[in-house]
Amino acid sequence: MQEDKVSETMEIPASPDVKLDEAHSSGSRLKRTLLWGVETHGISPTTVEERVDPRLYQMFTVWFSAILNLTGLSTGALGPVAFGLGIRDSTVVCIIADIIGCLVPAYFVVFGPKLGVRTMAQSRFSFGYFGTALPSFLNVLSQGGWLIINSIVGGQVLAAVSSDLNDTLGIVIIVIITFVISFFGYKVLHYYEMYIWIPNIVLFIAMLGVGGKNLSLRPSVPAPVASALISYGTTACASDLTWCTMAADYGIYHDSKAPTWKIFLYAYCGIFISAFGGHILGAAFAAAAPAVPAWEAGLGGGDDFGRFLVAILEPIGGFGKFLVVVGALTVTAPCALTMYSFGVSLMNVSPIFAKVPRYVYMIIATAIVIPLAVVGATRFFTALISALNLIGYWAASYGAIVLCEHFVFRQNTWSRYSLDDWGNAKRLPLGLAAVFSLVFSFGVIVPSMDQAWYSGPIAKAGTGDIGVITGFFSAGILYLVFRSVERAMTPTRN
Repeated sequence: MQEDKVSETMEIPASPDVKLDEAHSSGSRLKRTLLWGVETHGISPTTVEERVDPRLYQMFTVWFSAILNLTGLSTGALGPVAFGLGIRDSTVVCIIADIIGCLVPAYFVVFGPKLGVRTMAQSRFSFGYFGTALPSFLNVLSQGGWLIINSIVGGQVLAAVSSDLNDTLGIVIIVIITFVISFFGYKVLHYYEMYIWIPNIVLFIAMLGVGGKNLSLRPSVPAPVASALISYGTTACASDLTWCTMAADYGIYHDSKAPTWKIFLYAYCGIFISAFGGHILGAAFAAAAPAVPAWEAGLGGGDDFGRFLVAILEPIGGFGKFLVVVGALTVTAPCALTMYSFGVSLMNVSPIFAKVPRYVYMIIATAIVIPLAVVGATRFFTALISALNLIGYWAASYGAIVLCEHFVFRQNTWSRYSLDDWGNAKRLPLGLAAVFSLVFSFGVIVPSMDQAWYSGPIAKAGTGDIGVITGFFSAGILYLVFRSVERAMTPTRN
């Protein structure tokens, strides 16, 4: 019982003067010594007594730092590079996509302080004890995809600055730094994310100061077709929406008594300001690139974003390269969150996986990501579009299901979640309604997809890629029907 109690605490006691109970084994003492300062809490809910951290502004800083980085710039650049849009059209699309896309993850942040459960663990209240393995497994794949994309961005930028580095070594550096940060866990992550946004602000200001005069250039572009506008919009929206699958992970020790609106507002501002700012800045520089020979040469075929940034800051010489290096290293901000959620999501796939300490999965993630990122770097923008949309498809369906459960069936009332039943399969929902809704929603998503490797009949009709939109609404409608039937058949379940 003592060991169980220890495993559910936030950290190993930090003071070296703490006297351990003589009943503890020498192995337990060694474990405490080795894991000093490392978070050992698993996926079980935190108690109300543990959710007292008053620093709600961290719900802003953690997302502001994670999203305001070079990956956001590259996502914004997809408008001109991949979809042939000008800066005006890209801006209008991003305004609409980011305002809407940031709503879902911002509300998912609220689940952390209010319930004390991580995002995939909270899924048990809709997907059930066993059914939650489906979104958890999909989230493991998604976080792996995000890790790969972010690592490629950072690695390419580092390689572009130094002739002594190539993409592979740059990727290894980014992943190793990410591993160190995520290994220690919750408190270290929040501390890191509170300050890591500062270098990127300096970098972006420098980019505007050096290259801003060229942003007024308007290379001629053909009139955009509706499908390009929609596809870019859903891609940008997907980049925001996909954060919902990990949003609650970083609030499970924060003030549970804080008003819902305040938590939501902090989170929404952090997500929206950083996402929209990065998207617009990336789109603006990419749109002007054809009119600036050095920029166009740096951008090349669109598969090396690092050399593009170096080209923009080349006029300020060594200081510009220094800023680019710092900016590349800050890509570890989203990487660290992603690697952390990779681990806790994997723990939620099966009770067997939950027995393995979270920090072990950080090692596994590192071993997987490095080789895959090295391969993916050869076709970066193609990989980026595919990853964002593929993750966005299931995340949209998942988000609709969880929100329907919360607002419709639990009537937006936190007391309707019985956390005592969190580990009781017989008291949780059966989960078939959620599983069927998620799976069947792909019957509409697939015909709506428009990818380099597949285009569905709906997308071919001229709509562009609307899989994220159709997935969200189809999953929500299906869940309303299936869950009503499920509740009527199993009235004793939570």
